Amino acid sequence: MLNVRRREFITLLGGAAAAWPLAARAQQPAMPVIGLLGSGTSRGYRQFVAAFRQGLAETSYIEGQNVAIEYRWAEDQYERLPTLAAELITRQAAVIAAIALPAALAAKAATSTIPIVFMMGSDAVKFGLVASLGRPGGNVTGAALLFNLLATKQLEFLHEVTPAAGSIALLVNPDNPNAESDASEAQATARALGLKLLVVKVRSETELERGFATLVQQGAGAVLINPDPFFTSRPDKVAALTARYKIPAIHYLREFTTAGGLASYVTNFADGYRQAGLYAGRILKGEKPADLPVVQATKVELVLNLKTAKALGLTVPLPLLGRADEVIE
Repeated sequence: MLNVRRREFITLLGGAAAAWPLAARAQQPAMPVIGLLGSGTSRGYRQFVAAFRQGLAETSYIEGQNVAIEYRWAEDQYERLPTLAAELITRQAAVIAAIALPAALAAKAATSTIPIVFMMGSDAVKFGLVASLGRPGGNVTGAALLFNLLATKQLEFLHEVTPAAGSIALLVNPDNPNAESDASEAQATARALGLKLLVVKVRSETELERGFATLVQQGAGAVLINPDPFFTSRPDKVAALTARYKIPAIHYLREFTTAGGLASYVTNFADGYRQAGLYAGRILKGEKPADLPVVQATKVELVLNLKTAKALGLTVPLPLLGRADEVIE
């Protein structure tokens, strides 16, 4: 009888020991989830997302080790963003990282409680995302790259390198909330320079090809690429089209110029995404978005591709060449 009880006790003890690890695991805090909501494509933003993860790592958060990242990409179809944002809320994301203005607006509309960290080039105050850059005041903050405010300088550059051109095209995605205001501001700048601005609307690969054919047929002497996730995902494609149609172009990404485009007037994209990653990590550690000022880009660089200029038969004025931060030869 004693032996039976001893065996029963040992069996119970063994079962309890086996259960202890399960209980311990159950008591461990769940790995926090960051929901990354992208307006464009994963392929087009790969290097920038890597910079975001670098910022997270600087706050001791490593994807797959102590933080999970749920990725949702709209693939340039902005109407999908509200549904994707809702999915991230259902997934109980602790922070939503929103790439570009369309995603930031969708995230803001979806939740007023989950912290949102944006990475975009637009004016966050103008679009109602924050009360002010210094004091965001709600559940939203982030990194403002401000490349939507560079059109004036970009048009002035095109005018300097193509002084004989009376018409310049603006390539714009009409689905972007910035599209109308950006086109209006570009029109005002063009008029001040004595130029005609041809606005060409592009939202798909087919329209991109057709858009270049249209602007050349209508006599545009140069083209300005307006900031949008669709164009951000395709700097190589845009550069190839400018080469095919032999038209000078300026972009807001350095990658466009290294791919063979004429020029780019840019802020540091990668650093902006790294800063957003830092903010996401700080929020996971307990800080509030309302107390984190919007990080603003402080430096803009002009990158020129002289090889492309020569292929286009352009002579870059020496003063402009002297202002370039980087020259590709």
